[in-house]
Amino acid sequence: MKKFLILYLLLVVGVTSLFASKNKGLHPLIQNLDARTTQLLDGQWRYLVDPYENGYYNYRKHRHSQNGYWMDQKNEAPGDDYEYNFDLEKTLKVPGDWNTQDDKLFWYEGNIWYRQKFTSTVEADKRYFVYFGAVNYQTNVFLNTRELGMHEGGFTSFNFEITKDLKDGENTLMLKVDNRRFPEAVPTDNTDWFNYGGITRSVHVLEVPETFVRDYFIQLDPANPSNISGWIQLDGSKAAQKVEISIPELKMRHAVNTDENGYASFSFKARPVRWSPANPKLYDISIMAETDDLKDQIGFRTIETKGKKILLNGEELFSRGISIHEEAPFRSGRAWSKADAQNLLGMAKDLGCNFVRLAHYPHNETMVKEAERMGLLVWSEIPVYWTIHWNNEATLQNARNQLEEMISRDKNRTNIIIWSISNETPVSDARNHFLKTLAEDTKRLDPTRLVAMAMEVQNLGDNMRTIDDPLANYLDVLSFNQYIGWYVGQPELIDKTNWSFKHDKPVFISEMGAGALQGYHADVNQRWSEEYQANLYERSIQMLQRMDGLAGVTPWVLMDFRSPRRPLPVVKDGFNRKGLYSDQAIPKKAFFVLQKWYKEIEDAKK
Repeated sequence: MKKFLILYLLLVVGVTSLFASKNKGLHPLIQNLDARTTQLLDGQWRYLVDPYENGYYNYRKHRHSQNGYWMDQKNEAPGDDYEYNFDLEKTLKVPGDWNTQDDKLFWYEGNIWYRQKFTSTVEADKRYFVYFGAVNYQTNVFLNTRELGMHEGGFTSFNFEITKDLKDGENTLMLKVDNRRFPEAVPTDNTDWFNYGGITRSVHVLEVPETFVRDYFIQLDPANPSNISGWIQLDGSKAAQKVEISIPELKMRHAVNTDENGYASFSFKARPVRWSPANPKLYDISIMAETDDLKDQIGFRTIETKGKKILLNGEELFSRGISIHEEAPFRSGRAWSKADAQNLLGMAKDLGCNFVRLAHYPHNETMVKEAERMGLLVWSEIPVYWTIHWNNEATLQNARNQLEEMISRDKNRTNIIIWSISNETPVSDARNHFLKTLAEDTKRLDPTRLVAMAMEVQNLGDNMRTIDDPLANYLDVLSFNQYIGWYVGQPELIDKTNWSFKHDKPVFISEMGAGALQGYHADVNQRWSEEYQANLYERSIQMLQRMDGLAGVTPWVLMDFRSPRRPLPVVKDGFNRKGLYSDQAIPKKAFFVLQKWYKEIEDAKK
């Protein structure tokens, strides 16, 4: 139970008091949006492009005192002189990125103001919050002309309390959204995916009782898996009260009393059916306080390592996986909906996967929940990617904050078994300190899962390769990206390559692959052909089967996705073509190579 107490101390205090970056005014994240009374604000929002930030600063670069765009004014009297009028502006669909909704905005990086008017009925004994699934990248939020605060980070959820600001009747919500890339950010200014800007996930107004169940963590105790353990956190003036946790199918009812801070931990014996890819069992759970009640569906499982093995529920697990970007099939653009999730995850299931790496940032909550229902294990990561500013303390705090926000939202999703802290980062003393801090944070924030990062490969000579990264000592698996036959040599080199590892830990290939233009057929030696990609996969599988301790793979990548780094006409046209599916969800030849291997692995277990 001590580990759960540590988790409580780190999570219930809230993001504003822990790893603060530029965030301000935020309320600790509210758990389980789906179970709340909400008003959905999705739909058409007015927008105004503001590349010079004229709506926020005056010509001296001082913040406007009363003439900012958030005042939502317009010229009505003869002497009025306002430079804007949202009523006359066009609209963008929310959720959605602005790049794929207006051709003029496709390459735009900068500030856009959003406005949405909505009507609410306010009750005196309730509290209200505005909740954002994600906004990329820096967001200033205003309600009825008052600035609520700011959030930094394009892929995590955040919320503000608006109880004192929400009107009974019409309200005006304004956002200043800035998706500009800069070196000190997380991710930094150089990535291999498209920088979709905008309000990319849903927006809700939440209504809760004055004292409500804000957060909770319910899972098998990793130190004693015959017990279900966790904690409850209430939020409000009546903090000390009785709370009952109920699991009707297990005929379990357990009562606790929260303290003056609204917190209570618990532990009770139970024998639930374990969640697994073959049987993704979820239990209806009720949390009933005196002033609030909440329902969720939660599965129970254990995950651990033993030597070179990953054990799920005590049994050896081989992760037949694939990496996925949060990009919508068919239409392109940022994925966000249940249909998007079902399409992407259905493609992974057709491949034969039991595991998905959601790269290179936290995906939307619907994606994680649909994966859980479909029996897909998940690797979830934060966008500490490539050339982060390792010596910048603000960058570290930003990364720590995004890590906390990721874990805070998804800690009750049983299918997540790996939290990942970075991808392809070059070794240095500053980098080692930065990532060691994140690894230690992850273990404190959540002791029930494994910690990983996608490392880089070292060449020992004589076609022998290894992982020689000091961070490996702080991780649970040896996970790394390898591109032999694509970025390193020709495919024939794969046949000669062997691997040696000094750590007694499971080996996990977080990326491998090659690019291919769907429909382009040629000799196996012709780059960008489907035959080249399929040949590389065939050779790579043979190499992997020689690898001691291999516990899983997530090849790169499920589907072609947009990237400004890939401008080559005809072949790429702005897409990374390493997908096993095209961006129109058409499988390439390599898809069937990997599918065949995954079926052989699955059949061998029967």
